[in-house]
Amino acid sequence: MANSDSTLPVPASAASPLSARKENVVPASSKIKELTESRQELLNRIQSLKTDLQSWRYKLDGQVKVYRDELSDLKKSLNVEVEQLRSVSNALEFQELKTTLQQQQEDVTNSLRNLGLQDASEETKEAEDVKPDNNEDTAQDLPKDNGKDTKE
Repeated sequence: MANSDSTLPVPASAASPLSARKENVVPASSKIKELTESRQELLNRIQSLKTDLQSWRYKLDGQVKVYRDELSDLKKSLNVEVEQLRSVSNALEFQELKTTLQQQQEDVTNSLRNLGLQDASEETKEAEDVKPDNNEDTAQDLPKDNGKDTKE
């Protein structure tokens, strides 16, 4: 029976280890070549993606600058318009104040007229208008003091 165990056929690959190694070497070198090519394709693809990304960032930076410039211009024009509106508003407020004061002056004038005091106030006003002219004439008409005491 021992004889029957030793007569078992041996597989061909086990019979020649050198030939089995050759078969394994050939597929390994072709695999290495495939992996190297695949690696190079991936590196090329990564480089292409980097270039695309840089181009995209450059374009995006350009758009951001354009939008910032536009926003800056809009802000400036808005500030100018706000200032104009404030000026118009101030002018309108001033005009309203002027109109109110004129109306109050007319009311006071009418009230004085009704009380008969209008003539007196006009005379006073005329006297004030004439007074500065009279002061100069009066100063010339006054005798000049020679530095002597008048209480002797």
